[in-house]
Formats: sequence, C-alpha cells, structure tokens
Amino acid sequence: MVVIYVGINDVWHKQSSHTGTDYDKYLKFYQALINKIQGAGSKVVLVTPSVVGEKKDGTNELDADLNKYAEGIRSLAAKNNLPVCDLRKVFTEYEAKNNPEDKEKGILTVDRVHLNETGNKLVADQLLPLVK
Repeated sequence: MVVIYVGINDVWHKQSSHTGTDYDKYLKFYQALINKIQGAGSKVVLVTPSVVGEKKDGTNELDADLNKYAEGIRSLAAKNNLPVCDLRKVFTEYEAKNNPEDKEKGILTVDRVHLNETGNKLVADQLLPLVK
C-alpha cells in the first residue's frame, strides 16, 4: 500500500520561491503516480493537502489554492475509485473549533506548515482506518 500525501509544497512554493506546481500539471503528475503504483500491484490511498497557516475561516493567504488542489485530489479519488484521507477538511474543521485566538501557528503546526505532535496524531487517526 502506498499513501500519496503531496501538495503542500506545490501550493506553498508557488508563492514563496516560485517553484511550485501549477494545478493542471499537479493533477497530471498525481494521476501518473496513481497509474504507476497501481501498475506495480500496490493499493493506493490519496491524501489532500492540509494547511499553510492556521488562521480559521479561509483567511490564510493560500487557502483558496489549497481548497482547489484538495478538490482535485477528491476528484481523482472518485475517478480512480480510491480511498481519500481528506486532511484539508479535517484540519480546517479542527482549527475552526480549537483556534479561538485565530493564531497563525501552534494549533496543529509548529511553523504554519510542519506538523506538531497534535497535528501528527490527527493525521495518524485519519489514516489508520484507511490502511487497516
């Protein structure tokens, strides 16, 4: 089984260093990964990108792009009849409930992107049922 969990840097680096991946190319590369992995006989689980910044209610600068890329992953999961771990949805719902001060980081991440212990546990809790 292979879990494909890519997309944060594709969105984030488009802004930060201009090396990210455009949406259409991202979906083509993602589908190629699915085809290659399945062609080798492995099962595949897809994961949507989670967050770049933890402010709630869609106020992070890259939320619109992350939502778009996450929707693309959901569509690929449906098209390929694959399970999807929707971290985008889970993370934004968690932050809406657990970030009353509307912090930029520290709820699920240490630096707006990389997960802290709570964020890692949340990912593990979401993925475990899909890999059992």
